[in-house]
This record gives sequence, C-alpha cells and structure tokens, in this order.
Amino acid sequence: MSLKKVFVVLLITAGITLVGNFVGPKVSPIEALPGMIILICIAFIGILLSKIIRIRIPAVAYIVTIATIMTIPGFPFADKIYEFTSKVDFLALCTPILAYAGIYTGKNLGTLKKTGWRIFVLAIFVMIGTYVGSAIIAQIILKAIGQI
Repeated sequence: MSLKKVFVVLLITAGITLVGNFVGPKVSPIEALPGMIILICIAFIGILLSKIIRIRIPAVAYIVTIATIMTIPGFPFADKIYEFTSKVDFLALCTPILAYAGIYTGKNLGTLKKTGWRIFVLAIFVMIGTYVGSAIIAQIILKAIGQI
C-alpha cells in the first residue's frame, strides 16, 4: 500500500476514533485532537520506517518502539505526549481497527476456510499464552516493586 493510502486510512481511523471518543467517554474531539495527531504521526513514522528499512520486521514493532521511547520518563516532552494521548480512549481507538479487521476477514473468507480447524486451535493457544504470559510478567513486576 502506498504511503498516501496509508495516510488516508490513518486519517479515516482518526476521524472515527474522535467520534467514538466523544460518544463514549464524552471527551470533546477538539480536546482529543492533539493526542490523535501524535498517534497518527507515530503510526505513520513507524510504517515509513518499515518501508525504508528492508529488514523483515512488522511496522507495528517500529510503532511500539517509537511510542515507548517517546514516553520514557525524562524523554523531552514525554509528559506532554502522555497528557495529550491519554485523552484518546482506548476503546474508541479499537472500534475502527476491529471493524477493519472484520472487513478484511470477510473479504478473505475463502482463505480462512482453507486453514480449517487448525487456525481455531492456534488462536486458542495464542490467547491462553498471551494471558498467562502477561499474568506471569505482572506477578514478577508487582512483587519486585512491593505491590503484592
């Protein structure tokens, strides 16, 4: 997909998210707009890096890395970035992404049918593994910092 199309998709997603943000947690679109612009920039830079750097790493890895570095305490403007992006509701952000995933899955239903029951078993193991792994990491960290 061209960078122009990627940018258009990001703008559409941002628009839907801002509407969802207003309907759900009742945060004004104007109030959430700076955070949404920051998220769009981070996503676009991550996608751009995945196209420029020819190592087979998914764009989401670049996006998460950039976002993590930008919000490390002590990083310039980390507090402001957090302040602005915290006004964008996570569930409002998930709505257009999940809608796109549903459309994509429906479009490729033939391919999904060919994978058969194995994809279901794989999905179950991935979900269980993610949940258990997250619980183990949380347990270790909360014990280490004395919260439990």
